[in-house]
Amino acid sequence: SKGDLEIDGVRLDLAKVEVPIFNLGTKEDHIAPAKSVFTGCAKFGGEVEFVVSGSGHIAGVVNPPERKKYQYWTDGPAEGTYEDWLANAKETAGSWWPHWQEWIVEHGPEMTNARKAGNSRAPAIEAAPGSYVKMMS
Repeated sequence: SKGDLEIDGVRLDLAKVEVPIFNLGTKEDHIAPAKSVFTGCAKFGGEVEFVVSGSGHIAGVVNPPERKKYQYWTDGPAEGTYEDWLANAKETAGSWWPHWQEWIVEHGPEMTNARKAGNSRAPAIEAAPGSYVKMMS
């Protein structure tokens, strides 16, 4: 975000990123703390939707709506301080996924059909999530 990263002779400049961005932070994240994600929002050149999810790095992201666990906070643009933003944010019970879905549809309402898993060169082994997910190590 400081503008120090260069790839193939091109210095990256996040301010040139003007596409809409949905930026999710999780309240108890130890890898990408929500306050850091909040600060990073200001580095982009376009609209940024900042949302904070309850829990930590993994559970705060993968929490599906049907589990009815945790919560998320919204309060418009990531402006001012993270602490003030969070203090004024609206808390909503449950997963942030429905909020994200609304945001996605608002920014690109056209839908495409999902592809069928597997093909002749790499057939599907079994239905998702797969038996290996349920195995104990």
